[in-house]
Amino acid sequence: MRRRHPRQQFPLGSGDVRRGVWRAAAAALALAVLAACGSSPDASGPSGTSGSGQSPAKLTVWFMKDSLSDAIVQRFRTDYERAHPGVTLDIQIQEWNGIGQKVTSALASNDAPDVIEVGNTQVAEYAASGGVKDLTDKVADLGGADWLPGLAEPGKIDGRQYGIPWYAANRVVIYNKELFEKAGVTPPKTRDEWLAATAKLNKGGDQGIYLPGQNWYTLSGFIWDEGGDLAVNEGGRWKGVLDTPQALAGMDFYRRLQALGKGPKDSDEANPPQADVFAKGDVAQIIATPGNATAIVTANPDLKDKIGFFPIPGKTADKPGAVFTGGSDLIIPEASRNQDAAYEVVKALAGEQFQTDMAKEMSYVPNRVSFAGAVQNNEGFTAMAAGAAVGHATPNSPNWAAVEARNVIKDYMTKALTGGDPAAEARKASATITEILNTAS
Repeated sequence: MRRRHPRQQFPLGSGDVRRGVWRAAAAALALAVLAACGSSPDASGPSGTSGSGQSPAKLTVWFMKDSLSDAIVQRFRTDYERAHPGVTLDIQIQEWNGIGQKVTSALASNDAPDVIEVGNTQVAEYAASGGVKDLTDKVADLGGADWLPGLAEPGKIDGRQYGIPWYAANRVVIYNKELFEKAGVTPPKTRDEWLAATAKLNKGGDQGIYLPGQNWYTLSGFIWDEGGDLAVNEGGRWKGVLDTPQALAGMDFYRRLQALGKGPKDSDEANPPQADVFAKGDVAQIIATPGNATAIVTANPDLKDKIGFFPIPGKTADKPGAVFTGGSDLIIPEASRNQDAAYEVVKALAGEQFQTDMAKEMSYVPNRVSFAGAVQNNEGFTAMAAGAAVGHATPNSPNWAAVEARNVIKDYMTKALTGGDPAAEARKASATITEILNTAS
């Protein structure tokens, strides 16, 4: 659902970890696991104090853009401050682009934020700097025995817990039910059906799909469906493989689908925010995490009962399309001047009250098995869980973040969609990926 990813949305963990997360998530949904671990602490706990015992006037919290709706952030802030007299939360929203360097700089400073949301695979990089507080002794207090199997692992480094699992999610198709009905189409099950339905949805001045040219998260799924990958490790050396026949087939399907809409070929889903584009009411589909529906309804309340969800279609009807999955952790910088109070914020964000609210509003997978019932009847989560069974992760290399930072795949996509030779551009991009992943850090 590093991460994945960004990264604009949801950076990823290792493939084995992600598959474990999503198998457990799907099982939890199917069984509506509501049993019996005790309630975790929530925002009604005691007022936090700093390490020196002084009650802080202000705690700075960094959340990533589009992780949460404005409404849920405001509810959390209001409830928390009411339950913790004397504490003020300064919640700052950060862009995924360039966040790695910003967090690294903050961890090395003398005035770091008190709590930071990070992509789960970023935890190891940040912990290696020595700038992240070890929270191993807090795991039991946070209900760690009930954490979703596999979700906690990316935050655990050498047996120590630095990142507290917060949520996981993956992409689905968000569609306008009214436009589908007007065009006489139903949610497709296969890629061929998807292309045909989208072509029909284009009639009458509506846009069948809004798919920007640099949505590499979606491209990755098409490549994985074809049996390809972004990079592979051969004998301890990484090799970019966007130029394989399988990866090129994935890019060709992306080109065909993208051509059925009016999405820009030189930008990603954040520029402009695709939820805002969909909210205008004349776009039939976007590919996004279910939580984007909240932003759509905020921008256009008239669409509240017109939004539907379905899994990204696969090559055959028996299996949905592969998806890029990811999630976020919470960390406390060693440079925080209010570590004890910061922990109380983490405890509330990881606790039952907030996790349940977040799961219902954002359709995310909550961090604990016993919270799964909060989303058991949620259409967006149901579509997400179906795709989760075939979820994948980015290559498990500590240098992958540099591939993203340099926009290697995004630039390749734009060139391939604007007249460049896809095979030639894929070879160039693969060579760059190979170089980056094999560079000593």
